[in-house]
Amino acid sequence: MENWENLEKICHSCTACGLCETRHSVVFGVGKRDTDVMFVGEGPGEQEDLQGEPFVGPAGKLLDDMMSIVDLDRTNSYIANIVKCRPPRNRDPLETEQEACIGYLRNQVALIKPKIIVCLGRIAAKKLIDPDFRITRQHGQWFRRGNVWMMATYHPSALLRDVAKRPEAFDDLMTLREKIKELGI
Repeated sequence: MENWENLEKICHSCTACGLCETRHSVVFGVGKRDTDVMFVGEGPGEQEDLQGEPFVGPAGKLLDDMMSIVDLDRTNSYIANIVKCRPPRNRDPLETEQEACIGYLRNQVALIKPKIIVCLGRIAAKKLIDPDFRITRQHGQWFRRGNVWMMATYHPSALLRDVAKRPEAFDDLMTLREKIKELGI
């Protein structure tokens, strides 16, 4: 396991997959590095790639609003992605790209030692919870991996495209709030 400084340095110089060829920025992660709650998305979009920070566009604004419902923000939680570079045209990251990058996320998790990981969308849920994860059926359900409680909710971008899913996402946030209370976080 790397320390934060080495991990970030190695990540920023990564050439393990083709995403490095088109990136503007490596989007490493943002937030409190000794938090109990971590959010994980699939990968950076255009605004994230340009600014070097996860979830800064319209989906980021919605994520901020979602987090505020459970008294979280970027100062008391941590936000990262499965892949650290933007896939072209915001396509889903390929399995080979996810595999090339997952070590960075694993190191981040090992350094943070969160009690809760919230997967934002199906890609993160499939990678971290279960390869057969079905977001429409399993969102809001808790899974335990070692000492970490994991759940998934809809990706904020999906909620921007399909507002009908927002009530379900709100219910997921209430489930998150209850788990935070239960764990005394």
